[in-house]
Amino acid sequence: MSKKTQSHGGPIQIVPLHPGASSAADGTEIFDPSKAIAAPASAQLTYQGGQLLSGVKVFTIFWGPSFSNGNLNGLPGQLNAFFDTILKGALMDQLAEYNTGAYKVGKGTRIGSTIIQAASATTVTDADIQAALQSWLGSNPDFPKADANTLYFIYLASGVTVTMQGEGSCTAFCGYHANIGNSIFYAVMPYPDCAGCLGGKAVIDALTGTSSHELCEAITDAVPGSGWYDEGNNMEIGDICAWQFKTVDGYNVQLEWSNQRNACI
Repeated sequence: MSKKTQSHGGPIQIVPLHPGASSAADGTEIFDPSKAIAAPASAQLTYQGGQLLSGVKVFTIFWGPSFSNGNLNGLPGQLNAFFDTILKGALMDQLAEYNTGAYKVGKGTRIGSTIIQAASATTVTDADIQAALQSWLGSNPDFPKADANTLYFIYLASGVTVTMQGEGSCTAFCGYHANIGNSIFYAVMPYPDCAGCLGGKAVIDALTGTSSHELCEAITDAVPGSGWYDEGNNMEIGDICAWQFKTVDGYNVQLEWSNQRNACI
């Protein structure tokens, strides 16, 4: 699993493309659902002493006019309903085994949502996203200020490529979470425009699956590599179980690694 390095020296963990997706010689996308990512036999998360989001507060950001008056106008409501349900349900209970002396992982809440009407560029870098988020926080009254549990989920429109350290969405990854210093935590969700990010799922199911992956990782490893982290395999709780799913409270979510059960659950 790829590990990216941020400017502060820590890793950014990505959701990789589904291994069953490939392209034919004519460019047609091919999907083989029989291929999967197996959890490494030696997987074990160890606590590195860093911050957890013990009572996560999700704020969703939909970047582009298509989320309000275009072909994606149904997605904000669907994804907000997903967070409203999943943050109060069994998936959060599952993370309690990663409690520490300083942090007790509990239920979360969605504290708001906004649509950015100005379209992004067709290619945006992680640096662009950080700059945009900091600008919105400084100037947009709809944005809650960052605190120790706030997590900003940024959804990009169809046709927008996100790049990070020479790699791009739909060519190398399907999403990631990161941080700006030790005070602003965010996740980036490119639109799943390719078979490698759809994984054979409908768009909404692909997005809830990827979102659950990054949600659980941000909660248990807010500054990537400093919380619960598998040093030997360079993985977080979701990376170990990538592209393995279950239905929780009516939504498609990814399995997450359990140290107690030594399995993806």
